[in-house]
Amino acid sequence: MARNLYFIGTAGAGKSTLVHTFQIWMNSQGLDCVTVNLDPGAESIPFSPDVDVRDWISLQGVMEEQELGPNAAQVAAADLLALNAKEIAEVLETFETSYFLIDTPGQIELFTFRSSGPVIVDAFGRDDSALVYLNDPNLVRTATGFISSVLLSATVQFRHGLPFLNILSKSDLLPEPDLERIVKWSLDPFALYEALFADQTTPKTLLDVEFLKSMEAIGVYRRLVPVSSEVMFGFEEIYNQVQQVFEGGEDLSKD
Repeated sequence: MARNLYFIGTAGAGKSTLVHTFQIWMNSQGLDCVTVNLDPGAESIPFSPDVDVRDWISLQGVMEEQELGPNAAQVAAADLLALNAKEIAEVLETFETSYFLIDTPGQIELFTFRSSGPVIVDAFGRDDSALVYLNDPNLVRTATGFISSVLLSATVQFRHGLPFLNILSKSDLLPEPDLERIVKWSLDPFALYEALFADQTTPKTLLDVEFLKSMEAIGVYRRLVPVSSEVMFGFEEIYNQVQQVFEGGEDLSKD
């Protein structure tokens, strides 16, 4: 049975690039996967999708037919995605593969807050799905930015209700001390508390701490896995986590 991995994150977090390089890595390990593009507005994708939503929905066509600007057309196209979900799912069923690597729209809100996201997940098979959430390295370099990223990832997790892999994308862009500090924050909330209070304490600092305590209490505060598409780093860890989610650790690689 094929598993659906939805790559999701803010614009510029590196979703499309990671889908491409993770596909290359999986193929190098003897693992079969199929790539899926769910962004009707994508102008340039670093891989050739096996299934492309642009075969069903044209952003330019939506703009012309409904006389909309680019932003409004993106919203309308996201809603059209829900209407085509069943047909796209039927196409996916024609593939014999182990994994679908699904590249979600660049604007995170289009897949997370519009109805099309949950509709797509249900059509493709909710029980066989997991989220790969990409944290932007530029956001998590500061303690307050790290908290903001935790809150956003928690919102995505609550919205979709799927197993969740927490990824630090583009980790090669971070100096080693910064990378070590960020990973430590994700492992040790007390280190993050200290970083929050190291700067001048403000009412916002206290609010950040309360948010952090809440995230710990409900179980969405978790370790970040550093990944780099540039140097092909961290992919084995992603795969291992996928196995824990779906197979209890059993490896699906071909003999």
